[in-house]
Amino acid sequence: MKIKEIEFKETASKRIYNSYIKRVRKVIKSLPHQDQIEVLLEFNSHIYEGLQRQKSETEIDNLLDVLDKLGIPEEVLKPLVADKKLEQATKTFNPLHIIKALMLNITNGISYLIFFFLYLFLFGFVYLIFAKLVNPNEVGLFFQNGSFVVIGKLSSEIRSIAVFTEVLGNWFIPVMLLSIIVFYFMITYLLKLKRILNKK
Repeated sequence: MKIKEIEFKETASKRIYNSYIKRVRKVIKSLPHQDQIEVLLEFNSHIYEGLQRQKSETEIDNLLDVLDKLGIPEEVLKPLVADKKLEQATKTFNPLHIIKALMLNITNGISYLIFFFLYLFLFGFVYLIFAKLVNPNEVGLFFQNGSFVVIGKLSSEIRSIAVFTEVLGNWFIPVMLLSIIVFYFMITYLLKLKRILNKK
């Protein structure tokens, strides 16, 4: 759907309007198409209605006053884009959307920073799978005298000093894959829950 552009008598007014709308489009381009249209329609409507109320002598002054009240798109739209991206991420469970949403929301509170580190930790499990394939004897879930020591890599030198037992063996990769899936959906569900609580 194409938004109906506002008609202007002066060329300069048209150029300022087009430039502003172009900046709005640039800020919201990461959003789904329908959300982009909604934002553009809302901004266009505010500009149109604002122009009807303005009483300055020239069209360009009226437009500049309206745009001044709307604010700088890059600043005004940042929280909206961050929230919409978070909504998209928690609906789709798409890792790329989640990363983008967290990056946009990282300045909106410590909780988003915590979620960012939880996902980062989760991708550490992916690294362990590849490390196990490359170096199967040094990567695993290690215990010593029946107590958990580490999940990760223990070099041959360290293992020669003390007796460590790798308890998962060939099951390490399937267990890591299952852990990744379970934790991914759990963390994303918590993120969705946090977003719902924020709206209340």
